[in-house]
Amino acid sequence: MARYTGAVCRLCRREGQKLFLKGDRCYSDKCGIAKRAYAPGQHGQGRKKLSEYGLQLREKQKAKRFYGVLEGQFEKYFEMATKRKGITGENLLQILESRLDNVIYRLGFGMSRAEARQLVVHGHFQVNGHKVDIPSYLIKEGDVITLKETSRSLPKIKAILEANDGKVIPKWLDLDANTLQGKVVALAQRDDIDLDIKEHLIVELYSK
Repeated sequence: MARYTGAVCRLCRREGQKLFLKGDRCYSDKCGIAKRAYAPGQHGQGRKKLSEYGLQLREKQKAKRFYGVLEGQFEKYFEMATKRKGITGENLLQILESRLDNVIYRLGFGMSRAEARQLVVHGHFQVNGHKVDIPSYLIKEGDVITLKETSRSLPKIKAILEANDGKVIPKWLDLDANTLQGKVVALAQRDDIDLDIKEHLIVELYSK
């Protein structure tokens, strides 16, 4: 599947805020937006007032970049959200949070969603006892995610676990640090999602 392969710090600068796409680097002085807090390109430092459509589009782009989702899949998630009961924008964020790569990241098994996605693709995790290597796999309430026994001794995995030791786990997830097993206690609600996304602007964009 196609995927963005450019410098991810440019994405943060384009949105004018940290998207936390590079793990530890985002919290250091090496962060691209900390050094150059303006949009990339020769006109990046020029002031430009966005139109209503521009604000809506930027919000959609920001959500896509937070979760590492491409346009077609994002549209599919929005369609799913419209068919669920409740508020469409909140349903959309709940679906995005339910992606396996995001859950792996939230449980502290990855320093970023991109790293979590890579670990899923390489087959390091099981869902309810079965190997799942599809990052977009949508988890359900009650699902159990386990780091494979054979993966736990890998230097990269050990380094991630050590770096994330003590990480705050969202209340909709539960992690057993001894067995390295996570459980989906419930699906994420809007109050559980700590990302700066104005989902109503995305709904307005798709409603045109």
